[in-house]
Amino acid sequence: MEEHLTRFLSVLGAEKGYSENTTLAYRNDLVQFTAFLRNWPGGPVIDPRAITSEAVRSYLASLSQRNYAASTIARKVAAVKSFFHFLTQSGAIPADPAQGLDAPRVKKHVPKTLSPHDVERLLTAPVDGHSAKSLRDRALLELLYATGLRVTEMVGLEVTDVDLMRGEVRARNKTHRERALPIRDRALQSLTDYVTRARPQLLRNPAEPALFLNHRGQRLTRQGLWLIIKECANAAGIADVTPHTLRHSFAKNLINEGADLRDVQEMLGHANLSTTQVYTLAAGRAAEMNT
Repeated sequence: MEEHLTRFLSVLGAEKGYSENTTLAYRNDLVQFTAFLRNWPGGPVIDPRAITSEAVRSYLASLSQRNYAASTIARKVAAVKSFFHFLTQSGAIPADPAQGLDAPRVKKHVPKTLSPHDVERLLTAPVDGHSAKSLRDRALLELLYATGLRVTEMVGLEVTDVDLMRGEVRARNKTHRERALPIRDRALQSLTDYVTRARPQLLRNPAEPALFLNHRGQRLTRQGLWLIIKECANAAGIADVTPHTLRHSFAKNLINEGADLRDVQEMLGHANLSTTQVYTLAAGRAAEMNT
């Protein structure tokens, strides 16, 4: 069973582009499932070919008895169904014992986004004249909102990933899949100011490839980026702002502008369209509040 699980998780990361956190969540859920099978009264079951629909439904019943939240059960069921689909497609098992298995209905969470007014307040928060730090922070905020990059993608950017002449940035996720994103004029100007005026002041080692640098001239870390967002949000008087808030706001803005959902999916780097569809709820909720 472990060999099949290892292969499945490898496919999630290498071929489907799932993030490290998502892949880890799948592993934890499936380890729990295989542990249940080893201790199942009708078992133990070790060979995946011996897993029956009865065993799978018994597992689902055990989750309900442990008072898991509906969202947690739905996630665990999704992991099990995805695993068995993989085993069936690869020929490891003759039939899918999880076929027809229903997960509890879960109300979709509408991501927190910022209003255009709050976005403007946040983007203009770095007001410390034309210092290197201020120019860097403004470029960070503008680029986050203009592209919807993830934190890891942002801090992983290198100077060569940005084409200022074409107004384009090349982002890579953890599986090294690349996507090219256009940079809107305002963000492009802020980024140009940073690259030409501020980054040379922060740079200590000419061989440093990182685009965004900290005060020591080293690559900005995830924690460092979060602290910058928090500092700017506090200065703007806006609570509960994270880098992902800007990513969510970027996506909702695209939907409001009439962008095709699959184009938004591509720009965000989502593996599944269903992940992107939640932003239609956020856009709809905003529209209701404005009527």
